Amino acid sequence: MAKHRNAKLIIELSAKNMSRREIARTRHISTHTIKEVLDRASEKGVGWGDVSLLGDDEIAAMLFPEEREAEEAVARPDYGYVHSELRKVGVNLKLLWEEYRDECAESGKASVSYVTFTRGYADYAVSKNVTNHLNHKPGQAMEVDWSGSTMRLVDPVTGEVSKVRLFVAVLPYSQYTYVEATLDMRQNTWLLCHVRAYEFFGGVAVRLICDNLKTGVTKHPKEGEVVLNEAYEALGRHYVCAIMPTGVAKPKQKASVEGGVGNVFGNRNIDTLA
Repeated sequence: MAKHRNAKLIIELSAKNMSRREIARTRHISTHTIKEVLDRASEKGVGWGDVSLLGDDEIAAMLFPEEREAEEAVARPDYGYVHSELRKVGVNLKLLWEEYRDECAESGKASVSYVTFTRGYADYAVSKNVTNHLNHKPGQAMEVDWSGSTMRLVDPVTGEVSKVRLFVAVLPYSQYTYVEATLDMRQNTWLLCHVRAYEFFGGVAVRLICDNLKTGVTKHPKEGEVVLNEAYEALGRHYVCAIMPTGVAKPKQKASVEGGVGNVFGNRNIDTLA
């Protein structure tokens, strides 16, 4: 129901003759959501007088009962339990998600995906301001990104200079870093860089944490499932790793690779690459 948590505000402002565009601009609500709420309210004959004394959840349930039913069919993870279990030796998010998934199967309820499970725990940790004794565990994650700035690639024979971007992959626990210079940032280059990073590290981490770049992510809504593009999803399936894009405009969720990029560009001697 989180998608329509502003239903009451939208109906109230509309009743005050505020246009949909103005509501979107001043309240930072998508025009699509505003249209959904007002169209459904009109369809059901619901006005401000009908909802003024109701809470946001009650209004959303009134207008979108199918979403409430869908939410109730999904078992919500107990992140308090998850957090306490992570303190135990040998326990990780992958194991806890599998345990949660099996319990859902036994109870006949749907489970959330591994990506949603881990993202939900990250949100829980932030909201509760909690941390574990170890933020990163060996082999659990690999963070990847393109460098924002360019470098120069100099042909040692001809002296020809080309601009290159750097692909950077970091293992957060050890800060072990792989860097590769590329002539472009296309889909195939992005995928091959991952393959060579895995070869360099000698294995594949359980989680692959990336940015919301177009060569990897098709859709990353504030609520709901992340949609990866077909090629990137196939890479994740092949290597049996969970690809987890960070939240939009949240670089701290991949702080290790952000730091790795900064370290590379902090060394101005890496100017000529043979």
